[in-house]
Amino acid sequence: MSPRPKPALPLAGVRVLDVSTFIAAPYAASILGEFGAEVIKVERPDGGDPFRYFGTPTDRPDSTLAWLSESRNKKSITLDLRHADGRALFLKLAAKSQVVAENFRPGTLEKWRLGPDQLMAVNPRLVLLRVTGYGQTGPYRDRPGFARVAHAVGGLTYLSGLPGQTPVTPGSTSLGDYIAGLHGAVGALIALRHAEATGKGQVIDIALYESIFRVLDEIAPAYAMTGAVRAPEGTGTLNACPHGHFPTGDGKWVAIACTTDKMFARLCEAMGEAGAELAARYGDQRVRLAARDAVDARVAAWTGSMARDALMEICLAHEVPAGPINTIADIFEDPQFQARGDLARIALSDLGEVVVPAVLPKLSATPGEIRSLGPRLGEHNDEVYGGLLGLAAGEIARLRKAGVI
Repeated sequence: MSPRPKPALPLAGVRVLDVSTFIAAPYAASILGEFGAEVIKVERPDGGDPFRYFGTPTDRPDSTLAWLSESRNKKSITLDLRHADGRALFLKLAAKSQVVAENFRPGTLEKWRLGPDQLMAVNPRLVLLRVTGYGQTGPYRDRPGFARVAHAVGGLTYLSGLPGQTPVTPGSTSLGDYIAGLHGAVGALIALRHAEATGKGQVIDIALYESIFRVLDEIAPAYAMTGAVRAPEGTGTLNACPHGHFPTGDGKWVAIACTTDKMFARLCEAMGEAGAELAARYGDQRVRLAARDAVDARVAAWTGSMARDALMEICLAHEVPAGPINTIADIFEDPQFQARGDLARIALSDLGEVVVPAVLPKLSATPGEIRSLGPRLGEHNDEVYGGLLGLAAGEIARLRKAGVI
């Protein structure tokens, strides 16, 4: 009996031109590609996307591990958008696409005569995703933007770190880029639905700092109502106790989150004799919050008296919300990550096995897939220019010689 054919992915038939660089807008395009969209990565002929050279090198001179992971499922073509022939080719590609993703500084596409008016003149249904540091409007629109700066301007960095010490970037990751990319993917899907219903495209304007600001809990309404400026709270929080990071006897750490009196009671039961006095004295959240340092110190003394795995067994047996603070080495051994397939292992003919984060979100009927990792620069020039646009081999050779592709 022949195997049942795989269902078509939900975004099959959608073509995305990804003319952006580094992480945010490219990540949005990658998400669409994981669920079936054809993503054509448009890169400069003289080196391509600088992200190709960011992060851990591989034996490929134009592909770091970061590039392989974040440019998954994409086709790479080279094209100089500043050249008249390059502009003409890009408009032809836009006419055959549903989404264009870009993250140049505001006004750059317009300067090249490839702004929304020109693009939608050849394709009225086109969705244009624009991701920048500060958006297309406002007094900061022309400032350069990076995730670290977005964390600062958006309000996250000020909250990060220990009270009275230098603010830190959370995890030293490009969190703002990824959050903006998620918003970009959601925006693209909404705009595609609108185009399907009305035949009209639109522009999605995303700023990195706004994507950070949007996920800061109640900080905005709290300040507006009370004037309170939320400050760094270190490893804990002012709203619950114990709620933070605690050492274990083998030099590791766990996160414990007791946000209610019932959760604290479970922790006290788990602590045995050491928890009996805590339960009697600090059973009320308001009392605990007033004595946060004392409570945290007692809990830390208990967690530090045993190895992390033993501590986790006790916490879980008493339904205490707790989890190990994992290194990446811990994650590779974690049975939850393994059971959920969170680490995708992709075999490449020249590099061997490359492990990357798996596709999210997980869909039951049409799960996304990783069909390929980041392509070589210009790997799909012939396929796209010769196949999609129908250019003759001689014309492709001329464009290549002229430096257009």
